[in-house]
Amino acid sequence: MHPIHHRRPLRAAALGLSALGLCAGAAAAEPAPPFAELLREAQQRAPRLAEALAEIARAEGLSQQAGTRPNPTLGLEVENFSGSGPFRGADLAETTATLEQTLELGGKRRARASAGRAEVEAARRRAVRIRGEYAFDLAVAYAEAEASDRRLRLATDSAALAEEDARVAGALVDAGREADLRRVQARGALQAARASIDEARAARATAFDNLTALAGAPAPITSVPVSLLDQRRPLFATANPAASGTAAYLAAEAERDAAARRLRVERTRAVPDLSVSVGLRRFQDDDATAFVAGLSAPLPLFDRNRGNISAARAEVAAAEARLNAARLDAEASARSSAARLTAAESRLASAQEGERTADEAYRLTRIGYEGGKLALIELLNARRALTDARTQTIAAAVESVSAQAALARLNGGALLGDQP
Repeated sequence: MHPIHHRRPLRAAALGLSALGLCAGAAAAEPAPPFAELLREAQQRAPRLAEALAEIARAEGLSQQAGTRPNPTLGLEVENFSGSGPFRGADLAETTATLEQTLELGGKRRARASAGRAEVEAARRRAVRIRGEYAFDLAVAYAEAEASDRRLRLATDSAALAEEDARVAGALVDAGREADLRRVQARGALQAARASIDEARAARATAFDNLTALAGAPAPITSVPVSLLDQRRPLFATANPAASGTAAYLAAEAERDAAARRLRVERTRAVPDLSVSVGLRRFQDDDATAFVAGLSAPLPLFDRNRGNISAARAEVAAAEARLNAARLDAEASARSSAARLTAAESRLASAQEGERTADEAYRLTRIGYEGGKLALIELLNARRALTDARTQTIAAAVESVSAQAALARLNGGALLGDQP
């Protein structure tokens, strides 16, 4: 009879080799910084956030321009300086220098300045909303990358367990305590476990590529040395706001206000402006000068800006509809986000307890199988249950991070300590 050794030494050796390989790969890789640090760094270089900041700068520039007055017009006109008869030469020339200024009526400048300030506020509110959405996406990508790393290690560990199970089954078959079918079954389970390693490795590469792209990292991120899934202290400011205090609602409200200001601008443009001119005229023949002055205004017979006013009015209606939709979405999100976070934390605790139970069940089943008291199928089922339990723990940890980030997204994705 062949001796059957306990799985612990071989499993420890397999895990040691696996860890050694992972460490060697990590040494040549670019590790991700802790999530809070990565988020702060990424907020300085992420394209979508850079675009939001550029939109703020653009709105500020337009707002500054909106408050300026029209430039005066300086004119110089010479009459009767060349012709026929008595107008030959420049003796009868009349030279007029004028300064003309357009006076905007109907509160045009004030309306433009108000609309410009509203546009700046809308751009800032949109940037807060985009920052929250980006923080959510980055947190989920970071958690998924770490989870993919764990799934690869889990697949490696499961293959090591399957290899040890196949060794034990072979020893029992050789000892005449099991039919040769058990050896075949154990080898089939081993091949399936090895195939899952390749699948997990491909998923890991995809997850880290996504994280690298989203973070805008200068070098590929290939490892997560500081765990986010095991983080016990909340990273985000996760106070559940009222619907009217969410980043999405505030952005929609600012956009509605900006649209209303633009409508006011279009209405003031229907009021004609007045142009005032003053000047000095020089009479060459009489060697005399005289002052001149004038007023002019367009006659609004054809263009009263009605089309632009109608378009701006429709834009206000559309912005109001978006605001109502944002309010309904915010109310639903505010109601569900806290419940989702509580459920995710409860699920994680249950999954961790289930993993401990499955690990103990596998240990006892393994002892029973090696003692000839349990069938191989029970051992395979116990190992499958253990793998499923560990997989559920990883999924629950990712969901916990996602739920926390989703609640923080309502507040603009601010990290604890970074709130204004």
